[in-house]
Formats: sequence, C-alpha cells, structure tokens
Amino acid sequence: GGGTSIAGNAVGPGVVVDVSRHLNRVLEIDPEAGTALVEPGIVQARLHEAAAVHGLRFGPDPSTRTRATLGGMIGNNACGSRALGYGRTSDNVLGLDVVTGSGERLRLGDVPGSGGREPAVLERLRGLVGDNLALIRTEFGRFGRQVSGYSLEHLLPEKGFDVARALVGSEGTLALTLAARVRMVREPGCRVLAVLGFGSMAEAADAVPAILPHGPVACEGLDSRITGVVRERRGADAVPPLPRGSGWLLVELAGPETGALRDAARKVAADSGCTDSMLVEDMALADALWRIREDGSGLVARTPEGEQAHAGWEDAAVPPERLGVYLREFEALLAEYRLFGVPYGHFGDGCIHVRIDFPLGREDGRRVFRDFLGEAAALAARHGGTMSGEHGDGRARSELLPHMYSAEALALCADVKDVLDPGDVLNPGIIVRPAPVDGELRAVRAVPLKRGLALAYRDDRGDLSRAVHRCTGVGKCRADNTAAGGVMCPSYLATREEKDSTRGRARVLQEVVSGSLGPDGWKSAALHDVLDLCLACKGCASDCPTGVDMASYKAEALHRRYRRRIRPRSHYALGWLPRWTRLLARAPVMIKLVNAGMRAAPLRPAVAWSAGIDRRRTLPAFAPVTFRRWFASHRGTEGRNGEVVLFVDSFTDAFSPDVGKATVQVLEHAGYRVTVTGRPVCCGITWISTGQLAGARAQARRTVRELLLHVRRGAKVVGMEPSCTGVLRSDAAELLSGADAAAAREVAAATRTLAELLAETAGWTPPDLSGVTGIAQPHCHHHAVMGWTKDAALLKSAGARVGRLGNCCGLAGNFGVEKGHHDVSVAVAEYRLLPAVRDTGEDDVVLADGFSCRTQLGELADREGEHLAQLLARHLPDG
Repeated sequence: GGGTSIAGNAVGPGVVVDVSRHLNRVLEIDPEAGTALVEPGIVQARLHEAAAVHGLRFGPDPSTRTRATLGGMIGNNACGSRALGYGRTSDNVLGLDVVTGSGERLRLGDVPGSGGREPAVLERLRGLVGDNLALIRTEFGRFGRQVSGYSLEHLLPEKGFDVARALVGSEGTLALTLAARVRMVREPGCRVLAVLGFGSMAEAADAVPAILPHGPVACEGLDSRITGVVRERRGADAVPPLPRGSGWLLVELAGPETGALRDAARKVAADSGCTDSMLVEDMALADALWRIREDGSGLVARTPEGEQAHAGWEDAAVPPERLGVYLREFEALLAEYRLFGVPYGHFGDGCIHVRIDFPLGREDGRRVFRDFLGEAAALAARHGGTMSGEHGDGRARSELLPHMYSAEALALCADVKDVLDPGDVLNPGIIVRPAPVDGELRAVRAVPLKRGLALAYRDDRGDLSRAVHRCTGVGKCRADNTAAGGVMCPSYLATREEKDSTRGRARVLQEVVSGSLGPDGWKSAALHDVLDLCLACKGCASDCPTGVDMASYKAEALHRRYRRRIRPRSHYALGWLPRWTRLLARAPVMIKLVNAGMRAAPLRPAVAWSAGIDRRRTLPAFAPVTFRRWFASHRGTEGRNGEVVLFVDSFTDAFSPDVGKATVQVLEHAGYRVTVTGRPVCCGITWISTGQLAGARAQARRTVRELLLHVRRGAKVVGMEPSCTGVLRSDAAELLSGADAAAAREVAAATRTLAELLAETAGWTPPDLSGVTGIAQPHCHHHAVMGWTKDAALLKSAGARVGRLGNCCGLAGNFGVEKGHHDVSVAVAEYRLLPAVRDTGEDDVVLADGFSCRTQLGELADREGEHLAQLLARHLPDG
C-alpha cells in the first residue's frame, strides 16, 4: 500500500506485496445504493475524487488519506478524525474478495461471485465461534476503538457471522484482499467547527463526556506545543488565531443548515467548561486548523530540544469517560521515565497519539523502551483500554496483548489464524505468536556526522545524520497535495516509484550515514540512483511535516561525491552559468554569435554534448542588452519611501531584463529610490543545485558583503528571481559561518519579494486588475521559503482572479535541461501546469515569476509566462 503504517504492520522477513502500483482502480460506484467496489491499492483521496461527483465520500478519514490505500485501511481498521460520525473502516465494509493463507479464494458479503454453498473453511470458523460465544461476548468489541487483536465480535450470531468485517483489522495475517465493497456517505451540506480552549490537555480530555451527547462528527485534541512548532517552521501566519489556552478541542458539527449548527456549537462550548472558544464557519480557516492536526505525527517527531521522538506507543485508547484520568497518569509515567511526548489525537474516541523520545541511542535504550511499553500497556488496560486505537498492533504492540486479553481469548485468536492461515505464511509474528516488541528494533547506528560538511544544518545541531533522520516515514511525499498548492514530491508523482519519493531518498541517506552502504556510501550507485531524479525543488522543506530538506541533502551528497573529482559536463556549463553570462556582458558583440550558434542545426548536437544537456532542449537566448547595462543609463526617482536595492540575479540580467525594468517601474511608482549593487553579484544557486558548495560559498560571501553595505544604511533588498531570493533568505546563512553567517542573517531579514515589500508600503494602492483572469505557477522555492500568500493577497486586492497551481513546472533550473531528465521533466509539467495552460483562454495571464517556469512554458506550451512585476507595470496609470 502506501507504506504509512507505523506499528511495524507490514515489515518483516518475507515478500512484501505492494498493491498500490497496479491493483488501484475504482471498479464501480453505485450512487443510489451509496456503495463503491474498489481494488485494495486505491488511495482514499482518489476514491473521494471519483465519488465527489455523486456527492459521496468514504467515511473514515485518517490523516494519511492522501496516500493511504483502502487495502491498508482494511488491514489495520483505520479510523481518522471523523470516526465519531462515520465509524471505523470495519463499520463501512460491506464485502471482501480475499485469498486466505492456504490459497483459497473467499468472496464474503456483497462482492461479485459471493453466495452459494459455505466453504469448509468458514464452517470450521463458525464452529470455533459456537464453542466460544461467552468468551467473545465478554472480551471482544467492548468499546469503539478496541482495535487490538482480532475483531471476533463480528462473528457472533447476533452480528450475522460477518466474516468480511471480522477480517478488517487483521493486519494481513489471515487473508490478502483483492477487492472490497465499501459503504459511501453523503457529504453534509454544512459544517461548523467549535474551537475550545483549555488550560491543559488533561482538562480538555475531562470535557469530552460533556461534548459527546451533542453528536459531533469529530472531536480532536491539539496541544499548544504543536502549534508552536508550526509557527517556528512555517511562520506566524501558518497558525490562525486560537482561543486562550494551552490545549484545544476541535469539535466539528455537520448537518444541512448552518444556523442550527451554529446554535449547537454554542451549546457545545457552554457545556464543555472551556476557558475560551471560537466558532469557525470559514472553511479556509477550518482547513488551516485541520492541516495542523493532520500533520501532528510529523510535527511532534522532534522534541523542543531537537531530540528524535519515536513511534511505539502512539495510539492507545481508553473509553472516553476515562480519558482525563488516563492522560494524567500517562504523563506521570512519562515523567517517571524522564521521557517527553506531546499528546494529541482523537479525544472524542478516547484515542491518544504521542511520539516519545525513547533513548534508543543509549546503551540502556532498548531496556527503557521495553520497560516503558510494559507499564504503559498495563496502565491502558487498567482503564479498560486497548493497546491500539487505530494503527494496529504490528510488531510494536502484539506482544503486549496479554495485558488486555485473557489467555483463552488469545488462544482463540490463534485458532482463528490456524483455520485461515494454517501454514503461518501471512505476516507471521503479528497478533498471534508475536515477536518481542524489541526483537526487531532497528539499532540506531548512525553516528553524528558533523565533520567535513559544506552546509551548517543549524536546525539539526550541525549534524547531517540528525538531518536525514528527520524522515520518520509519514509518507506525505507520496500524496498528491498539488490541488491545494502543494509541491512535494514532483518526481514521485511523475514516476510513482518509492525510490523517487522524499521518503525513499531519506531512507537511502539514512543507510549511507549509518554505514550500511559501506565506507564509500556517498559514491554508491544506490545513492546516485535515488537522488538523480530529485528536482531540488525544496517542496519537502515546507510540505513535509518533519521538515526534511532534500534539496540541501542532495547538494551535500553531490559535493561529497565529486569533491576533487571530474564532474559531469553540465555542472560546468550550467553550474557556472553566471560566469558565462558575465563574460558575455563584457563583450556584447558576441551575444548575437552565441545565440546563433546555439540555434544552428548543424551545431546543436555538439552544443548539447559539450554542455551535457538533452538534445531535445533549446537553450534560452541571451538578451541583446543586459538589465545592468540598461539600468546604468536609467534616470531614477529620489523616492519618498527610501532606498531599495534590487538584487540583480544572473537570469534577469542576461535573459529577462524586461522583468527587471518592470520591477523598477513598479517600485518607483510605489515611492522607492531603486539602486543596484556596485558590481555584479550572484547568490550561488547554480553552484548549490550542482553540489559545488565551495564555489557557492564564495559567491554567497561576496554577495552578502555587497548587499550589507546597502542594508546597513536602511535599504530593503528586493529579489526578482524566486530561487535567488530564497538563497538570500535561507541558504546563504547555511553556507557561511561566523561573522559572514551573521551578516547573511542580517541580509535575509532585509530581503523581500516584490509582493512582500508592496504589502509593507504604507499608502500604496495596487493598479486596478479587474477583469484580469488566469493562472499562477509559483516557483517551488517561492512556495517553500517565502510563501506565496502575499502574492495571492495582492492579486486579490487588485481585483484579479488568478488560480494558483501546485506542483513543480518540471524544469527546476538545470534539472530538466540535463541529459537523462527530459522525460521526467515533461511528465512533471504534464501533471498540473500544461493541462492548466491548455484550459486558459487566449486573454488569460499565466503568471510565473521563475525564469525556469517561464522557460518551460515557452518550450512545452508555446505560451509566454509573465512575472508579477510585468503584470503590475502593464496596469499602472503610466504603464
């Protein structure tokens, strides 16, 4: 499936069956019956898309729904935030087509081919149930989130001997799913979110029993420490205003009419005893809050001190009326073991999520891990709870089942296993005859890696090993979040290969730093293979909940691989591009000759070979007059708002001087005196993307020192090319050290995008863009480093109706030009950008601030992209 399970449910010795590549179809949707027939590899979000035209959706919605498969959800009985309203996966499965461990195919319930004489294997199963009715009635299915063990309550006569539902949550230990018929639910007409503030998470838990009678669809707990991580990583605007408190409950009510929901939400707030509350009817605001909750497992993967927090005891559940007491005792247990964890999760269901900083790197780490799990299991059991409330037992908790089940109940589970999988070939060691919880615990062998690094990794204490271990397998990089403006991970969306996902790359890098790939792992074929198709888009730096920055890791890896070695030709041709543009700027008479030579048919193969680029690519033409040459003769204005120093990047200067001219026009109209640095400067982005980090450091140092002269006299720095602006805002400080790094941070604090500066300019009014329609392709680095919210707000305030696209354009600087990358580059462009461009009208604008994006558009869509500055300048009164 999607590889999103975190309890060791689908790992171990043997063959792993991945159904997400081929068994991934929606076979049938019946709108009248409200059902769907699906294959196990279908991602839940894709099922939602297919059913949305009928106003339907699948009820359970785990936070991983954008990459989790229905087969995986059936395997561990997934629930999600809205299980209060729609139930668990087992409550929504109507039939299964499965193969048992003995190879026998069973069609159970409402699936094609079901009916007829009952197979002998089911007769034996029915006999087992008949002999153990009292045991099943007393120990199984005691409360809603009892996911641990087998769900044998569905086999009771009064439940209709529902074998299909009983198989849900068996974690692949009893049968392999080929198809499933599932119940679909109607999307409610309206939703209202009540956000309730409390002094602590335990106080929030105490309020749950008073809330449940109001019939919420969801009731989720959110700790203030999680929102703190979001603010630190994504900026203050990433967290909407919240009621006073250190913990909150997000209580969602759904129904046909907003007024009634609003009244119900006020009653929820009054009955909860909260200290403060707010009602949210704006779905964009509600979505922002839900995104924080859904990214919880990634956001708490590090402690405030930067230590790694692990799964292992991450989803125990107790009856909701016991939640407050349980949570206080659980936090006391953490303190006793001197461990740290941030509780959050499905409070309405009594299910707590937490990741804990088990000291696995210490000599006694394994003992601490095992001892703590034993005591935590006993605590949950004392409160009538379960080891797992939705993730399943897996290898992390199966050994703990005796804390909640009698020996007779566990023996019955083993008997069921022996009936359906007599050879124990399906996922052995899980639930029945379990492996020890620490038996296959992967030792933390990765020693700190701080020496010989080209980047500082300040957020990881200068340790590349800590950086690459940010990835905890959340798997959001396998999701398609592009419809909502996300970028990560364009190469995976194009190839659907795990190795081309951020997670796949991080996993190989973890093997490199741990020494598993040998002493020369940095030069290994395995590492080269996974990094080759990384576009270095930086999408993961903002979209990954754990903050993985694969672009930086790739740059470091290339730096180490080619240090003191001959590099690929493209690294010299494209990585040193700013040097070539400066040479041509000194000899403008050569520009026509160079442009003609690059386009001459007889010379193109030689040019492509010498530069290491794909022969299908056409290199952009150099402008006849550079921007700096034009600016030298430009008569500027004094400006009432002070000085702005324009960062003249190599792309704008040599290829797109009209972007620079338009930027000057807009800034002067806004009341600024525009200046440029005394000599050409370069941020070093082309050196960074090719892993030439010593050269990048030299470029960044010179640039920072030059810009600092302007900044210290009060000037703001405005970048035009998003990738270069991003370097000034983030990478430069990572490349430099000491006083230079401090200077880089000073420059970063003064650096703005055009939209950011205009938003800060008192009294400036944007030109009237009423009637302007089209699409915008934000540059990936713009999205990842600066964010595009200011641009969106500016366009909206000016009256433009411009739809934002997600994903990368596919060119990504040198990536799409290099030999061997063309097909993936085009596939990435075809994912969102090119279809959207084809759907635009002739008069629609296609906004693209990035030179790479405009180049890709011109070559693949024969459409000219426009920079924000050009759009604004065209509509100025004197434009």
